[in-house]
Amino acid sequence: MNDTLSPKKRLFEQFARVAKSLASANRLEILEALAQGERSVEILATAVGMSMANTSHHLHILRDGGMVRSRKDGLQVFYRLSDDQIPAVIAAVRGVAERHLAEVENIARTHFESLDNLQPVRRDELMKMAAAGEVTVIDVRPSSEFDAGHVDGAINIPLDDLPQRLIDLPRTQEIVAYCRGPYCMLAFEAVAKLREEGFKARRLEDGYPEWKAKQSSAA
Repeated sequence: MNDTLSPKKRLFEQFARVAKSLASANRLEILEALAQGERSVEILATAVGMSMANTSHHLHILRDGGMVRSRKDGLQVFYRLSDDQIPAVIAAVRGVAERHLAEVENIARTHFESLDNLQPVRRDELMKMAAAGEVTVIDVRPSSEFDAGHVDGAINIPLDDLPQRLIDLPRTQEIVAYCRGPYCMLAFEAVAKLREEGFKARRLEDGYPEWKAKQSSAA
């Protein structure tokens, strides 16, 4: 560290360490996976489709930037987010990109809006519908992620199990599906399947990590 810099600039250097740790698509995907709950390096590498060596490299950068923490259990190393507000930070970055980068708009329109052009359900809207008993909320993530945390009152129906679980879902209520985030394909596929079977279904506007961050900030 350069001690000749002003205290303000020295602080900004430290803030830049945090920003630098986010400056990678792979690291953003790792953070999205960790927002679902603690993971071992091996399981995390599988989730993001990278080698363990490459995953470990990115995790070290994230840890240096204060974004994750680790613990050892025998021979395995487990990682978790260091702060519940990290999903909100990522959501803020995503929001700026969505509003100001044409490439983001093009990708979203081509690959996501073409799958579902209905307006997704906002968090506040879902809370009102749930309080009035007007909606069934399903979490289509794997059960391990659901067990680590989920929206209150949600039913866990992993996407692969959905065809066999349709009989358990009411046809008199709207069904809202959510998964890992606003661009998680699990919810898109679940909603498409439900509509094919005659259900009234929509997606939550984002995913569990954003829901959790919002609830934490409101507490």
